[in-house]
Parts: sequence; structure tokens; C-alpha cells
Amino acid sequence: MSEILIVVALLGNAVAVGVFCATVLGGVPLLMALPGEQYVHAHGFLATRYDPFMPVTILLTALADLTLAVAAPGWAGPVAGAVAGLLMISVITVSLTKNVPINHWVTAQDPASLPPDWTERRGRWRRWNAVRTGLAAAALAANLAAALVIVM
Repeated sequence: MSEILIVVALLGNAVAVGVFCATVLGGVPLLMALPGEQYVHAHGFLATRYDPFMPVTILLTALADLTLAVAAPGWAGPVAGAVAGLLMISVITVSLTKNVPINHWVTAQDPASLPPDWTERRGRWRRWNAVRTGLAAAALAANLAAALVIVM
């Protein structure tokens, strides 16, 4: 069972890190370069492409990791699974408390008349996106460590 769980965790985690890195490297620089009206439209377009795929992928990864923390043999696999699971829960927490509220705020805006603080909110979204990307990458490292322990 541990072998199946680590495959699910690794696949989900790798997809999440890939999407987050693509966003950091491509999506964010594009969005940051756009003027307000174009930003609202582009952000709305991009944000809807990831729902519900990314939330489901991240949640399944966290559940697989936390199950590994209980079900993996020995002590190293469970510890690595627990660390990865807690990091993925942190990704979910950052997403729900920081990025998603900003996404909803942007969606509710009239592109022709953005409030003065819109650029500050855009910067906060970028920073929190970088945080969750780092958390997901750290979880991937923990999942790779768990895989090494479980397979060996």
C-alpha cells in the first residue's frame, strides 16, 4: 500500500510544483506587465483554468502524504510523509487564506475603474504564490525522500 501512496503523492506533488513554477516563471511576469484593464481579464482567464484541477490535486497529494505518515513501514517513511503532508496542508492554507481571496477580489472588479490599491494586491498575490510554490517544492523533496525509503 505504501508504494501506491507514494506514487500518488509524487505524481500529484510534481504536477502541483510544475504548475506553480510555470505560473511563477511565465504567468506572473505576464500579469505584472499588464495595465489594469488587461490584468483583470487575463487574471480571470488564467485563474479559471486551474479550478477544480489544482485544488483536487493538492488535496489528494496531502491525503496520500498523511496516510503515508500512518501506514508506511519503519520510521523514516512516516516522518517524510508527515513532513510532506504538513507542507501540502500549508500550500492549501496559503491558497485559501491569501491567494483565493485576492482572486475573488480581482474577479469582482470593474476593469475600467480599478481602485488605487490594485497594484499592491497584485504584488501580494505574486508574493504568496511564490510562498506556496516553495512549500510545494519542499514537499516534493520530502516525498522523494519518502520514496527512497519506501522503495529501498
